[in-house]
Amino acid sequence: MRILLVEDDVALQRSLAAQLRRAAYAVDTVADGVEAEYLGDEEAYDGVILDLGLPGRPGLEVLRHWRSRGNRVPVLVLTARDAWHERVDGLKAGADDYLGKPFHPEELLARLEALLRRASGAAPGERLEVGEVVLDEDHQQVRVGAGPAQPLTATEYRLLRYFLLHPGKVLSKQRLTDHVYAYDDDRDSNVIEVYVRRLRKKIGAERIRTLRGQGYVFEAS
Repeated sequence: MRILLVEDDVALQRSLAAQLRRAAYAVDTVADGVEAEYLGDEEAYDGVILDLGLPGRPGLEVLRHWRSRGNRVPVLVLTARDAWHERVDGLKAGADDYLGKPFHPEELLARLEALLRRASGAAPGERLEVGEVVLDEDHQQVRVGAGPAQPLTATEYRLLRYFLLHPGKVLSKQRLTDHVYAYDDDRDSNVIEVYVRRLRKKIGAERIRTLRGQGYVFEAS
């Protein structure tokens, strides 16, 4: 899953980005509202963490512009803890959730996870599974049926998680690349083939079907 983190406090931005990457998210960071608005429209993010007090363009204005153009990317707004009016304004502008500063990184991760689950149609709190494939999101492991838990690299985890959130759908290599890698990563879509092969070895080749010229389909059964 790919996240845009919009925060102009350099120390906080670095700390949050590190926490998100440890949780296996692909993260792009930006500190300016104008650039944030552009990236939010041009790149395929699964979610945005948006501070409101930004240089260049206020976060609330960025959010309003996204929504006015039909951009429905899930947005978690960061506000000052006592600024209740910011929370109200943010929700009215189209924010999906908010978190007051200061906060514990664990709460941010939990809120982000719940937000992304709701956006994908999966129930928050339920374990992510399709057929016999069960993803352990706390430990970044996968289990198939009664078999042993197998560890996943960060990229394998992001790729499998995206497959499990979109079972039965045709996912092109470009779409997978857009949602699995950050902006500055090596985004050669052919690398996706390598990670698909690795996942097939761990969960069974038959579960990820190749559609020539179209992409891949994760089989629900």
